[in-house]
Amino acid sequence: MSVKAEEEVSAQVPAEDFQALEEKVYRTIELYKAAKEARAAAERDVKRLREQLEEREEENENMRRELVKLRKEREEIRGRVEKMLTQMESLAQEQAAAS
Repeated sequence: MSVKAEEEVSAQVPAEDFQALEEKVYRTIELYKAAKEARAAAERDVKRLREQLEEREEENENMRRELVKLRKEREEIRGRVEKMLTQMESLAQEQAAAS
């Protein structure tokens, strides 16, 4: 700003009003800085939470696969046990018939 323009502004705006305006500008700058820092922190939190979510989803998928595998194994074992029980029952019936 030129000296002449400054003189015109200071002639039009009393010193107290100018000081109040200056304080508002500085407060606004501080609020902007705080908001910018808060946004950066929020973005870091979002990134961290997304990474954690991806990890949990991966763990969840692994557990789901493991559960399917264990259920299949259980069914196989159940079938084998039933087969053994059937054979034992058949042997018991043969022994009872032979006696």
